[in-house]
Amino acid sequence: MSKQEEKYNKRRLKSSYITTVVSISLVLFMLGLLGLIIMHAQKISNQVKENIGFSIFMKESAKEADIIRFQKLLDASTFSKSTEYITKEKAAQNVSKNLGEDFVSFLGNNPLTAQIDVRLNANYANNDSLAYIEKQIVKNDIVKEVYYQKSLVQMVNENIRKISLVFLSFSFLLLIIAIALINNTIRLSVYSNRFLIKTMQLVGATQHFIRKPFIFKGIISGIYGALIAIALLSGVLYTAQQNLPDLVNLQEIDLYLIVFGIVIILGIFFSWISTFLAVRKYLNIKTDSLYY
Repeated sequence: MSKQEEKYNKRRLKSSYITTVVSISLVLFMLGLLGLIIMHAQKISNQVKENIGFSIFMKESAKEADIIRFQKLLDASTFSKSTEYITKEKAAQNVSKNLGEDFVSFLGNNPLTAQIDVRLNANYANNDSLAYIEKQIVKNDIVKEVYYQKSLVQMVNENIRKISLVFLSFSFLLLIIAIALINNTIRLSVYSNRFLIKTMQLVGATQHFIRKPFIFKGIISGIYGALIAIALLSGVLYTAQQNLPDLVNLQEIDLYLIVFGIVIILGIFFSWISTFLAVRKYLNIKTDSLYY
């Protein structure tokens, strides 16, 4: 073999290796990006649910001290994220502001009652939990009624359930595509060394001896690809934090480290299993079939 031909083969193998690493990194980047989207989709889901709440209207005879005491009990409850006490005077001001005129002067009195608005924790933002909470609250002597929009609560939960199902289906599909892409990329890389594999086998090398350097190289490719993917994901997170500070919080380092760890594990595992299967194929193939 001439030096020129040897240099050409080395350049071709190097180019193939770089292509493999880049392909793995792009696939892992897409998987990691999907993981981050799902993670923040859960956060968005919780934020939407925590905007669901109900209003507790008090009886006319309720004393303010009793209402404040009752509000403190609500604040301490597991279902409550936050509460707001609205006096009848403030309620009248809010209605007048919405109507654009002073309805109290028109009526001659204030027909509204004091109320407490409650925002729920995400786990309790469903009709079953609200129905149970309502039964417990109306037992209090100062409570007149509890009001919330049952249809809105049901619609929010149904939409979140549908979106979650779509995300899970898309995640599964992308995982299958990722496995196929990494497998095909590594198979093409091993294909360029098929004659070397068969030659080593013909001179008496064991399958483990032949397989070992290829698997090691595949794992290294997976690690490099994962590191490149993590660098890209970090850039996406930084950009998102600059533009969506309420949604992306870089202080949640534990969650991001979990996603990055999964990306590295997937890179190593997919590269290892794909290399193992590709090398095994050419170890078991007949010599004449290498030319096809």
